[in-house]
Amino acid sequence: MKTKFIVVFALMGLFVASPSFAKDKAADSWSETLVSPEETFTNIGRNPCFILEPGYQLVLAGTEEGKKTEVTITVLNETQDIAGVTTRVIEERETADGKLVEVSRNYYVIGTKSHHAYYFGEDVDMYKDGKVASHEGTWREGKDGAKHGVMISGEMKAGERYYQEKAPGIAQDRGENISANQNVKTPGGTFKDCVKVKETTPLEPDNVETKFYAPGIGLVSDGNLKLIKHGFAK
Repeated sequence: MKTKFIVVFALMGLFVASPSFAKDKAADSWSETLVSPEETFTNIGRNPCFILEPGYQLVLAGTEEGKKTEVTITVLNETQDIAGVTTRVIEERETADGKLVEVSRNYYVIGTKSHHAYYFGEDVDMYKDGKVASHEGTWREGKDGAKHGVMISGEMKAGERYYQEKAPGIAQDRGENISANQNVKTPGGTFKDCVKVKETTPLEPDNVETKFYAPGIGLVSDGNLKLIKHGFAK
């Protein structure tokens, strides 16, 4: 009788899965909904929440894992050719309790039709005791099957889902636009109509991050890190 009941419920689509099975199916249910058009790229420009202009800088600070952390994001006056596309370099420098822990060179362009900010990869230096300890997270379009992703879309629509990084087994961050009407208070100012983005990755299913982007500014909140200043560096 037990076997017959299982068969019947399975056929009816009413079979109750175990919690772990349900969790796995939920993780697999994520799908990309943002379709990028065929378009050309520019390495200088902006969309409502992303500025790709040399000299523009964001500084965020806060406490992570008990350490005072600061991240400086700077659009450099440098370009890098990747898979036939001339990208703009954005440097990110992260310190913890005043010690350098990471420097990455990130490669971006803006789509001329969609105004999406496309992410073509990054070169990463992870530091320990003042020396480069690894290059964990490094990837580039065209290497080992990696493809560019969308860091943030050109027209914010709640519910949009998109891969930010498409480097299998290395970097597979995904973004989902949750809303576009958030008010965010930071040491660097209070911002209205911010976009809330949830980030996940199949490489770390339990890791969920929330970021906020302010129109005309860019990233203003990343977990415990909040904007302390922004503008064009002198």
